[in-house]
Amino acid sequence: MNIPSSFVKRGIAGVLGTAILFGGLAACKDSFLDVAPQGQQEATAFFTNQAQAVQGVNSIYANLRAWPLAAFAYLAVTTLTSDDADKGSTTGDASFLNEFDTFTFTSAQTTIESYWNGQYQGINLCNQVLANVPPINMDGNLKNRLLAEAKFLRAFHYFNLVRAFGGVPLVVTPSSVNSTPEQLNPVRATKEEIYTQIVTDLTESSAVLPNTYGSTDVGRATKGAALALLAKVRMYQQQWNDALSLSEQVMALGYSLAPDYEAMFRVAGENNSESIFEVQAQEIQGNCDASNSQWAEVQGFRPNGWGFFIPTADLVAAFEPGDKRLPATVLYRGQTTAQGDKIPDNAPNPYYNKKAYVPGPVGACGYGKNQNIRILRLGEILLINAEAANELGQTAKALADVNRVRVRAGLAPITTTDKTALRNRIWQERRVELALENGDRFFDLVRQGRAGTVLRAQGKLFVDGKNEVFPIPQNQINITGGVLTQNPGY
Repeated sequence: MNIPSSFVKRGIAGVLGTAILFGGLAACKDSFLDVAPQGQQEATAFFTNQAQAVQGVNSIYANLRAWPLAAFAYLAVTTLTSDDADKGSTTGDASFLNEFDTFTFTSAQTTIESYWNGQYQGINLCNQVLANVPPINMDGNLKNRLLAEAKFLRAFHYFNLVRAFGGVPLVVTPSSVNSTPEQLNPVRATKEEIYTQIVTDLTESSAVLPNTYGSTDVGRATKGAALALLAKVRMYQQQWNDALSLSEQVMALGYSLAPDYEAMFRVAGENNSESIFEVQAQEIQGNCDASNSQWAEVQGFRPNGWGFFIPTADLVAAFEPGDKRLPATVLYRGQTTAQGDKIPDNAPNPYYNKKAYVPGPVGACGYGKNQNIRILRLGEILLINAEAANELGQTAKALADVNRVRVRAGLAPITTTDKTALRNRIWQERRVELALENGDRFFDLVRQGRAGTVLRAQGKLFVDGKNEVFPIPQNQINITGGVLTQNPGY
């Protein structure tokens, strides 16, 4: 079925209980993450008061740090399939990841199903909030904000799904033990229908969410986050007028480029002036269940981290001489960082992702538990605005945007006014600006219509007309008795 089978086997109680157990996002940064494990309750019994409404939304944020959404499945699907990353680690370690590097995975690949399940887990948590919070007697403004946060997060999950699989089942009500077979096993919606739901959720949430929060609520979705994600969605749909207008709205909200590109990716640089949305992470003493993000851990240089998803030589070569983003993106074998950490001279790999680097000793709960995952920031919005402006023939605007990004990187401004040449330069800037950061590179190549050409040049066995999307997990097709249909070529 389209919703992970464990949802129905365990019912709503298991889904909600597990999500809360991950650790929630509550009133301040510590309590955002430091949530004591809860007993598993039925959703209808759980959503009875304002505090539980907040905790229900917190569980959605907490799920963003879960293994399928932050570690192997997420990085294999979004990053290892691109020309930016190799498997890393040692030859025999997690050898199944080679299938993503070479595009030899099949519909039986459990890592793909893990990615699918993680997104639908998040969607189900969103749907629970949207179904159960409205009747609660509570502060009306807070209620509206919580519902808007849930819509933003549901849109985020569906955007991840539609880019990876094309049309998927569209589920906007929570699953339960009383759901009908048709409700549990809906047919695949079209890609267009999924995008329509995403746009609706983001449009509605952007009208309600605040521009900013106080210090006790840093990390929650804002108006800027909803507008930024909607601008990105419209870029993927090639709706250039909307992408331009929406990105300009974000640019008018007071964000500013961080002056130091590399410092932006250290723990001290989290939630800075450029940040629009980040998955919050923190190591909490005595609560490793809540300190559960492994995004940095699986990418960290050995022996501190696991050493996977390393920069390719092609990515390293993509940076221009003098680009400050290269030393901020790539750690080298044998290098000693400014913070005093030495990457061993005999490290298994020549490069590691510096954006996942957390200085200092490994914490009690593992490596890099304090490293947020950067999802949206102003640098990307400027490049979305530049791309849209160029497609609409607004060359001066496009150049101004892309050159703000380049000047911060220590590079000379671009001067070309040729539309095709400028498009290629903007695409190149997008690659090096966002490298190994938010999982967009593969999907960018697909939307740009050059995935096959670029990836086959790197030795990947990409098949046009097939590998633009991933296979629907075969186990999900089997559970539905064939109600779910497979993508072409799989």
